[in-house]
Amino acid sequence: MSVSNPLRKFVDKINQYPTQISAFLMTKVFRHKVKLAGTTSIEVLATDGLKVVFRMKNRKKVQNHIGSVHAAAMALLAESATGFIVGINLPGDKLPLIKCMNLNYVKRATGDMTAIATLTNEQVALLNQQDRGEVKVQIKVTDANGIEPVECEMIWAWVPKR
Repeated sequence: MSVSNPLRKFVDKINQYPTQISAFLMTKVFRHKVKLAGTTSIEVLATDGLKVVFRMKNRKKVQNHIGSVHAAAMALLAESATGFIVGINLPGDKLPLIKCMNLNYVKRATGDMTAIATLTNEQVALLNQQDRGEVKVQIKVTDANGIEPVECEMIWAWVPKR
C-alpha cells in the first residue's frame, strides 16, 4: 500500500477552487519549495494530476544576449514541469530524482515559454507499485508563437526516502 503524498493532497484540494486561485496557490507553494523556480518566476497554470502546464514569462532576468528566454531557463522550465508531475504522483515515502535531461535547441524562441508535461495512467501505476525505478516524462516546450524551440527528453528516477 502506498503512503499518502501531501503534495498530491494539496493539489487535489486546491483544484476545487476556481482556476486562477488554484494556479496562484500552486505557484506559491512550488516557488517556496523550489527556490530557483521562484527566482525565475515560473508559474504553475494548471494540473489535472496527469498533465501540468507551466509558464515562464520572457522577463529581463531570464533573457539571453538576444532578448529571448535563455537556454538554461528553458531547461529549468522543462525540468520543473516534469518534476512536478512526477512529484505529485509518487507515494509520500518516495523521493523523485532527475536522472537524465537531453535538450536539443532547434529554433530561436520568441516571447513567453510554456511547458506541458504529461504522464500516462500506466506510468502513474508504475510510480505507485515499484520501490525504485525510472520513467520518461513526455514534455513539450513552446514559445509565444506555438513553436517548439527545444526538444526535451526528461527521465526521472525514484528511490525510497531515508
